[in-house]
Amino acid sequence: MGNCVGRPRPSTSHTTAPGTSSQDSAGRNQPLKRGKLRWKSDVPWTEGQLRSKRDEFWDTAPAFEGRKEIWDALKAAASAIENEDYDLAQAITDGANITCPQGSLTDCYDELGNRYQLPLYVLSAPINLVEEASQDDGLETEVIDDSPKGVEIPLKFRISTSCKDVKLTVRSSEAVGVVKRRLSKADSSVPEASLQRWFFGGKLLSDKLKFEDIGVQRGFVIQVIVQPAPSNDSQPVKK
Repeated sequence: MGNCVGRPRPSTSHTTAPGTSSQDSAGRNQPLKRGKLRWKSDVPWTEGQLRSKRDEFWDTAPAFEGRKEIWDALKAAASAIENEDYDLAQAITDGANITCPQGSLTDCYDELGNRYQLPLYVLSAPINLVEEASQDDGLETEVIDDSPKGVEIPLKFRISTSCKDVKLTVRSSEAVGVVKRRLSKADSSVPEASLQRWFFGGKLLSDKLKFEDIGVQRGFVIQVIVQPAPSNDSQPVKK
């Protein structure tokens, strides 16, 4: 978990070189480093486990010392970094007066000297992330063998990367994980199931959840958030 520790900030009253801020010369602030963070978890995680860890962190982080508005800014900056929008992340940290001595959100400070530490898993996915393929395969086999079952429900799937709606008819007995793969095959702009996160009514839909339990009706819209594919650049860092 991350934490926040208050401490006095070092003085910056010394003379600096022309064109260099006192923060830079003291090594107190560095631009955020660009490039995908590469790290490996001790135990392989699934996409669902990673999301649960992140949700748990952001739900509990403001309980530590520190300011809520800074935690909110860090969450927004972390999301921008995961999506490789480093200019946006830099603008967010600059606007909130967040100092990053190492050029990373893993160790940073607000203008009052409070320290904030973000774990690697909120900034990027581990390189050994695994897909719950066996569970999904079993669900898909069950649907194929027993089909047709359940009520047909025409739905719209709104894709975050293109903002367009993809129409697809599902059955009430189908599981989310199965339809994710059908959606990927139905539209070339939709990536594989592991890179999709579905939301309905403000709630994240797990792959095991069946549509009859979600409460969707004809014509309802499912929000599909597309995650960037993992980068193979740079060397992995052991957590």
